[in-house]
Amino acid sequence: MPGLESLDLSGNPIEDGGIRSLISYFIKNPDSLLADLNLENCELSCCGVIEFLDTLSTLEKPLKFLSIADNALGSEVAEAMVNSLTISIESLNISGIGLGPVGFLELGRKLVKGLKKLVSINISKNRGGLETARFLSKLIPLAPKLVSVDASYNLMPSESLRMLCGSLRSAKGDLKRLDMTGNSSLSHEADHSSLLGEFQHNGEPIFVLPSASASHVPYDDEP
Repeated sequence: MPGLESLDLSGNPIEDGGIRSLISYFIKNPDSLLADLNLENCELSCCGVIEFLDTLSTLEKPLKFLSIADNALGSEVAEAMVNSLTISIESLNISGIGLGPVGFLELGRKLVKGLKKLVSINISKNRGGLETARFLSKLIPLAPKLVSVDASYNLMPSESLRMLCGSLRSAKGDLKRLDMTGNSSLSHEADHSSLLGEFQHNGEPIFVLPSASASHVPYDDEP
């Protein structure tokens, strides 16, 4: 794949055999020009992805965009994921990989270094609950270039908003959008107008919250 900068394998059941072929390629070509890699819905396992993420740290030119969304990976992938975040990935999509509260807790524990290049992250559909907000509260101040976060459909309770507001007040970044739709508990709050007014970017609210009607819609994060 000489000269290839973008590779989209999404929707192809390459499984761990396919990802190990990628690992072999990167080992043989540490100076690869590949910058964007989409492995969404490829029937990957936690073990295969951990091995792959560990390999990424050895590249002379790390990936800028990576999606491993919609693979049933579970919480065990969290530590390897933090290592990849602290390299130079600018955009990461880990939507629907089954992190759950334990995965987000582990992400938060391992996250100690600054993420100087991270611009966007999608952590939606991981059912992380309050641990999602705790992770984001730690992530936001460590990522000064972060502009977009998708935390939708994570079963986040209403206290998540207060936690995230505190993090935003202390952060020195330039976050433009924090999507929290699909977290129906947040729509139970009577009035978010002061919150929306305080946190804006170019006159637009940073928080994207569920509508009042969303509280009556059954929670469903299945594709």
